[in-house]
Amino acid sequence: MRLLISTGEVSGDLQGSLLIKALKENAEKRNIKLDIIALGGERMREAGAKLISNTSSIGAIGFLEALPYVLPTLNVQSKIDDYLNCFPPDAVVLIDYMGPNIRLGLKVKKTFPNIPVIYYIAPQEWAWRLGDSGTTDLIDFSDKILAIFEEEANFYSNKGGNVKFVGHPMLDFYSNIPSRKEALEKIGLGSDKKLILIIPASRKQELKYILPTLLQAAKLLQQHDPSITVFIPSGLEEFDVILNQSLKEYGLEGRVISAKEVDTIKPFLFSVAHLALAKSGTINMELALNLVPQIVGYKVSRLTAFFARYLLHFNVKFISPVNLILNKMLIPEFIQEDFTSEKIFNSALKILEDISTKEEMILGYQRLKDKLGKPGVTDRASKYILDLLVP
Repeated sequence: MRLLISTGEVSGDLQGSLLIKALKENAEKRNIKLDIIALGGERMREAGAKLISNTSSIGAIGFLEALPYVLPTLNVQSKIDDYLNCFPPDAVVLIDYMGPNIRLGLKVKKTFPNIPVIYYIAPQEWAWRLGDSGTTDLIDFSDKILAIFEEEANFYSNKGGNVKFVGHPMLDFYSNIPSRKEALEKIGLGSDKKLILIIPASRKQELKYILPTLLQAAKLLQQHDPSITVFIPSGLEEFDVILNQSLKEYGLEGRVISAKEVDTIKPFLFSVAHLALAKSGTINMELALNLVPQIVGYKVSRLTAFFARYLLHFNVKFISPVNLILNKMLIPEFIQEDFTSEKIFNSALKILEDISTKEEMILGYQRLKDKLGKPGVTDRASKYILDLLVP
């Protein structure tokens, strides 16, 4: 049996790798010989997929920001079209990556109507939408939508989709958090230090629009409290050098965790971190499930912001998935003009110095976890996929 999995960007590569591991395990239990072909990244390759193309660094939010990726995206699309024509798979699994995956789903259903298409981790249209066409297309070509949020399941179900709520895969990702003592030894940090994580980028544009503000906020925090040290987990190998240069440029005490180290070191960082300054995205869920207090920010170019606000009338209540699920501002958010180092600094001080603020956030995290389903998410998702492959 041949399965095609398509995703992009860092978070898609992570989710894809977790799913591939579960698919391999359950296929073996069912005596199914399963070949997995993929658009994804190195994590998916290491999990056992054969990559047609690496898409982990192809992704942007915005108009100008997306221009550098037009040709790479067209190249990937050409490769996948050729592959489909020569080697049609037995099923296709799409993970997030809205634009390219909507196109791929439509092509597969038009060219190979009998090939089942499963959308796992669908675009968060339940939280934000620009018109109805994306929703209509996704429902039309998806034989099954495996939803990771209850709100997502209800949204697509009400639109006529064939939906199953499986829960959020981050529930499975960190089950054994190391002790503080063990973690401090692992990362070489003294017990008198306060660790702040800076998690600025999974897309190249975020190094330009988000990283400087977070670094400046961290500098203000270190000047206020010299016991603070900063660790920056790298999103992609190509970011390692830029992050190290930026750390030195801002005169910050700390270190960059290289992209190759991140998956191994991350649980230890979460165990001892006092606070994280992060971009919005999947990382917010990871931090919340590991009980790390956080502040979230995001910024795009002025032109993109203008188009989104005044021409597309884009509006979203919250940018962090944590706040979206809870439908309240649990995590401080700073967007566009409000995304300044001073505002982040002041918000950080409140979390670091006011125990009640931190406790309220941790209690909110517990409520969040109750809304995300039960552990065993990728195992359940993989079984639904295999059921479609071999009824």
